[in-house]
Amino acid sequence: MKEQRLLKSTAIIASLTLVSRLLGLARDILIAGFLGAGAVSDAFFTAFKLPNVFRRMFAEGAFNAAFVPLYAKRIEQESEAAADEFASETLAALFVTVAALVILFELTMPWSLNIIGGGLDKSPRADGIEPYYLAVTYAWITMPYLLFMSMAALFSGILNTRNLFGVAAAVPIILNIFMISALMGLPFLGVGKPGLGMGLAVAVTLSGIAQMSAVLWACRKAGVKIGLRRPRLTPGVKRLVVLGVPGLLSAGITQINLLVSHTIATFRDSAASWLTYADRLYQLPLGMIGIAMGVALLPALSRRLRAGDEIGARNSFNRGIEIAAFLTLPAAVALFVIPEVLIAGLYQRGEFVPETTFQVAKALRYFALGLPAFVLIKVLTPAFFARENTKAPMVYAAISAIVNIVLGLILFHRIGFEGLALATSIAAWVNVFCLSRSLFKNTHLDPDERLLSRLPRIALASALMGIGLWLSLPFLPDFENFGLFMDLVLLAIICGAGGMFYIIAAMVLRAFGVSDIRDAFSRKSA
Repeated sequence: MKEQRLLKSTAIIASLTLVSRLLGLARDILIAGFLGAGAVSDAFFTAFKLPNVFRRMFAEGAFNAAFVPLYAKRIEQESEAAADEFASETLAALFVTVAALVILFELTMPWSLNIIGGGLDKSPRADGIEPYYLAVTYAWITMPYLLFMSMAALFSGILNTRNLFGVAAAVPIILNIFMISALMGLPFLGVGKPGLGMGLAVAVTLSGIAQMSAVLWACRKAGVKIGLRRPRLTPGVKRLVVLGVPGLLSAGITQINLLVSHTIATFRDSAASWLTYADRLYQLPLGMIGIAMGVALLPALSRRLRAGDEIGARNSFNRGIEIAAFLTLPAAVALFVIPEVLIAGLYQRGEFVPETTFQVAKALRYFALGLPAFVLIKVLTPAFFARENTKAPMVYAAISAIVNIVLGLILFHRIGFEGLALATSIAAWVNVFCLSRSLFKNTHLDPDERLLSRLPRIALASALMGIGLWLSLPFLPDFENFGLFMDLVLLAIICGAGGMFYIIAAMVLRAFGVSDIRDAFSRKSA
């Protein structure tokens, strides 16, 4: 069945994304151990934030949100050759636009970094480090990463439209391999913390070149005929701009909100690093579930709407929400109930001290409250993009951003840096409310009996798992007494036990069935 094929596509993307996220955790464990939370980590995270925000907005669905429906329309209504011609026109326009943006930032970097790092100290610290100017140096090196990843986003959109999800989902692994290599090698050369940050910045840009090359190779292998040419404002490019600019804002709202939070956090020492470590942990389920669902759901909805299958589109949409809820709610509950356990087991060693664990946990708990909303945004927005409607999500994104900024400033001064995480989560739920209300109003979201029956059961199963984790807290080990290997083994046991408890509860409550998984990977769904 078609909804089973959707789950299968999601599983392929999520599995490869899981590998990338696990390698990302390994990278973050090394960064935490070598840099901890301080001047150098604040500088590097700030320098990497700007190109990385654009990378997430482009490579994780926002660019595809505008490009995929138009590219799919060319394939279905004209031919693959016409679609590739449109892709070549888009490539030329995208390259010139992003290259100009990168050059602008490079030339104005000492001043433009104030956008995201205005709170970093510009005067020398006791150790001689000037956090702001160190971040400027790192940012000069990392900004070209934006150009390479923008190109990679286009090639990934082509592959996704042709139902070739594997390579596009796998290329983020390359970034982690490059950064892990730098972290594993440079300390043995005797470089200090600033030198290690420099090596990480170089690894980021080099990985961008490798990722772009990988998806370009996959396109060539798939028979896609695309090349760089003189940019022209053709009707197809004009239509892409009309859809793309609002799409970047709306699909990237989570990243925009996190960017605002990071900017405010730089006004307190180490807060930017605390937020970043918390962000990386909740990005693990968000990447595996929300981004995978969004990438798989958009082409499926686009194809069905082009074929006039409105009922089939609604069915796919309902199953997408159902799958997202089943996978997201237990993850959010676990991050809320045992954040200290997760952070201590993963990060607490070397320069990452217990006080850092305590601070990061405060932010992670508030991010957990918004995790279901972050994933739902990824699931709901394809319903707009597949209908070439990017204006409404843009308006809702703007509302959400205003809520985030206002609440972030208020809560930062009232309760501390963790208020920024809470503001981001509240803003995400505001965005979900607006998106859902619009879809209901236009009858594009029509929950069927199966969805309405399963959602409360999924929530109850997740709550029962959370209670079990909370009751087990007094019996969980002290991670300060073990090495990295044993820490990870113990974490795997804890997470595995919680996961098994949830699965059993979900099956008893009939929130999900074994047949759902079996059917999704049967030969009939291929």
